[in-house]
Amino acid sequence: MSTIRLILGMVATENLHLERLDVKTAFLHGDLEEDLYMIQPEGFIVQGQENLVCKLRKSLYGLKQAPRQWYKKFDNFMHRIGFKRCEADHCCYVKSFDNSYIILLLYVDDMLIAGSDIEKINNLKKQLSKQFAMKDLGAAKQILGMRIIRDKANGTLKLSQSEYVKKVLNRFNMNEAKPVSTPLGSHFKLSKE
Repeated sequence: MSTIRLILGMVATENLHLERLDVKTAFLHGDLEEDLYMIQPEGFIVQGQENLVCKLRKSLYGLKQAPRQWYKKFDNFMHRIGFKRCEADHCCYVKSFDNSYIILLLYVDDMLIAGSDIEKINNLKKQLSKQFAMKDLGAAKQILGMRIIRDKANGTLKLSQSEYVKKVLNRFNMNEAKPVSTPLGSHFKLSKE
């Protein structure tokens, strides 16, 4: 979370472009390093061969290895195209050019790309789309459930979790709750002693 805040601070201060991408079915991109088998899925059981199992060729959602395999594949790709992984946060990648740089943040299947040169950002998007099934979401308006509110003219950028708070309040049937100055039940009586 601190990396996101740091990068968003740089975006606001240096007036960088900020784009968002989503990786479609990220975990399915991972390659398995060991042989894994599963029982035949319900509805696909072959009559007379009920005792046979299926060998997995690719990673699946739900496998313990799936997140690691996806990350390994992504990390290898980023190194191949010249990006360096940040030692402080392994989900942050940086590439420097003569007069600009690009920063990419990866959070499972969500990506933020920040940089001063939109052409270089678009080139990176093309490279990523050739390697992985991607959805280009354009200028970043949201990341990890937080809304990004940007005012380029004033050089400000804010994060809002109001939608998340509303969702949590609805989930616990508290959407009609009245705001109070002290988060304490009304039956508690406070005294100075």
